[in-house]
Amino acid sequence: MERLLKTGKGWRIGWNPTASEYKGLVGTSEWAMELTEAELNDFCRLLGQLVQTMSQMAGELMDQERITCEAESELLWMEVEGFPHSYELRLILNRGRRCEGYWSEGAAVQLAQATQILKLF
Repeated sequence: MERLLKTGKGWRIGWNPTASEYKGLVGTSEWAMELTEAELNDFCRLLGQLVQTMSQMAGELMDQERITCEAESELLWMEVEGFPHSYELRLILNRGRRCEGYWSEGAAVQLAQATQILKLF
C-alpha cells in the first residue's frame, strides 16, 4: 500500500504505512499533527460514531437546534458540535504528546467522509 494524502477545503488526512512510528496525519491547510496507527484508527472510528449519533439525532431536533456529542478512547477525545448535517470537530490527544485540533463546520463533514476512504478501522 502506498502513501495516501486526501485534502479538501479546510482539512487533510494522510496515511503512510511505511513510516516507523507516526503513520497518520490529520490537520488543515494551517496546521497538522502526526498520529500513530492506533491514534488514527481511533480517530476514524470515533468520528464515524459521532457522525452516526448526529444523524440519529436529526429527527429529535428542531430546525435550528444545535447539539454537542463527545466520544473518547484511551488515546484521544473528540467532540462534534452543530447540526446533524453541518458540525465543528475538536480533537485532543490524551497520551504522551499534548495536541489539540479543530475543524470548522464545512471541513469537518468532508473530513468525516474522507476517513471512510482510508479503511483503517
